[in-house]
Amino acid sequence: MKWFSGITLTLVAILGTGWMFRAEFVLFGVAQMRSAYVDIGPTIEIEWSTGADSQGLPPVKGPTDRPPNIVLIVADDMGWNDISMNGPNPTAQTPNIDALATEGVTFSQAYAAHASCAPSRAALMSGRYGTRFGFEFTPTPPGFEPVTGMLSAMMDRPLRPPAFTNPNAATLDSFEFAGLGMPPSEITLAEMLADHGYHTAHIGKWHLGEENGMAPHDQGFAESILMASGLYGRRDDEDVIQARQEFDPIDRFLWRILDFAASFNGGPWFEPPKYLTDYYTDEAVKVIEANKDRPFFLYLAHWAPHTPLQASREDYEALSHIELHRERVYAAMIRSLDRGVGQVMEALKANGLDENTLVIFTSDNGGAGYIGLPNVNAPYRGWKSTLFEGGIRVPFLARWPAKLPAGETFDAPVHHVDIYATAAAAAGADMPADRVMDGVDLTAYVTPSVTGSKPMDSPHEYLFFSGGAAQAVRDERWKLVVSAPPSPAGTPQPPRKEWLFDLTAEGERVDLLAEHPQVAGRLRGALEAHNAAQAEPLWPWITTKATNIDRDLSQEDQPEDEFAYMSN
Repeated sequence: MKWFSGITLTLVAILGTGWMFRAEFVLFGVAQMRSAYVDIGPTIEIEWSTGADSQGLPPVKGPTDRPPNIVLIVADDMGWNDISMNGPNPTAQTPNIDALATEGVTFSQAYAAHASCAPSRAALMSGRYGTRFGFEFTPTPPGFEPVTGMLSAMMDRPLRPPAFTNPNAATLDSFEFAGLGMPPSEITLAEMLADHGYHTAHIGKWHLGEENGMAPHDQGFAESILMASGLYGRRDDEDVIQARQEFDPIDRFLWRILDFAASFNGGPWFEPPKYLTDYYTDEAVKVIEANKDRPFFLYLAHWAPHTPLQASREDYEALSHIELHRERVYAAMIRSLDRGVGQVMEALKANGLDENTLVIFTSDNGGAGYIGLPNVNAPYRGWKSTLFEGGIRVPFLARWPAKLPAGETFDAPVHHVDIYATAAAAAGADMPADRVMDGVDLTAYVTPSVTGSKPMDSPHEYLFFSGGAAQAVRDERWKLVVSAPPSPAGTPQPPRKEWLFDLTAEGERVDLLAEHPQVAGRLRGALEAHNAAQAEPLWPWITTKATNIDRDLSQEDQPEDEFAYMSN
């Protein structure tokens, strides 16, 4: 979103005028500035390179005689209950995603690295906790935090704990949003596979930096269609149905600033030819067809079902049984996503590749409470931007008929960092040896050995999560969640809150901190030791906000509600 760099000073001036201006005035100003800086060209037809373009590579072998293709499909903000296989689903069915579980392995206790998109993706692409290289906070464009914070303050929510602004956040150069990301010194999943002879392609979201060597086409991807903005279709497209949430400051901001745009390998912005999710799927199918004669890694990073809520009319009309408009739009977005998974699988089969292709499906974090759908993460507590299970427990399905068993469930905790190690093992590639790598090869835990038995131990002793004011650690059974908001200068220390949960019993419904102080102490010690081994953040957090753990944003806060803090 390079246009942000040109409007920052004007936006700061608007905000600096004080509280006399209402929210709509500020949003109107943001929209006017956006229109002045955005330049989107007509649709560009992408000519994906093919195996015939390869020069100096070994002769191509048949699909069963070469390393497996690897397809990583990542949804954005997908709730646990958005997939029909996870239980009673009141919105849409997901038969194609469900089929990955039927034909592969379900990791039932899988975790995103973070409860927000960018740090989660940094861990996924690096195979390491993002905090090992300072990627702890989500980069936000200039104006996002102050404008959404002002909109939140204008809303009548007297029971919501206060937000905190980092007094040192001014040291963050707001002109360099595109320069906040994963350092080029990290060896990405794409770079590792490319060095092992894979052709690499990326489609969709990135959010790991766009300048200074951090764009996807600079981080190991030979070809990249980048989500340049964030609309799924034009605002005036009659075939795109919208749902706007006036109760959500983020939604109100996004509708003003986003555009319908993509770019290829760092080139100019262009308008996609159709609804965004369907466009990404179409291009993914083309990548598969173009690379059927050589090993490839496809990172299909969908934007769906992240806000703003926009669905194709066809999908919306197919779900007429859903009465609530925003739920129907949201479910239609899931329907498009699921259909796309089916089309990718069909393309693999049509090209004789599905037996020897490792397909992994997951989400960058849990569903968001600000979309106003109370059951999106059922049966888990919490939302995106919390370290409760609803914020970090994600679907994780792996299908590879040539190697993995079908229809099995693995119940030990696993993590996004494991995708890197699993892909490396599948490709026969070496893991980086010059740094700490946090992931493990999961195929070793679900594939029968020569004796017919499988390992019974857990891949990880502990899993760790960090988001500034939010911290969490879990082992095989117990989970400690910490909410520690900062203390602004000259003010009393805000209350630090800890919860201890037995995830094998009542889940996160019963706090057992008082009953098991020794367990809490052990987990606290493990978390402190882990934190001591992490790097300093590459940029400061801007705001620390409280989220209602049990009520979505469309619901009124109640006196008995619990809140947890997280830094952006």
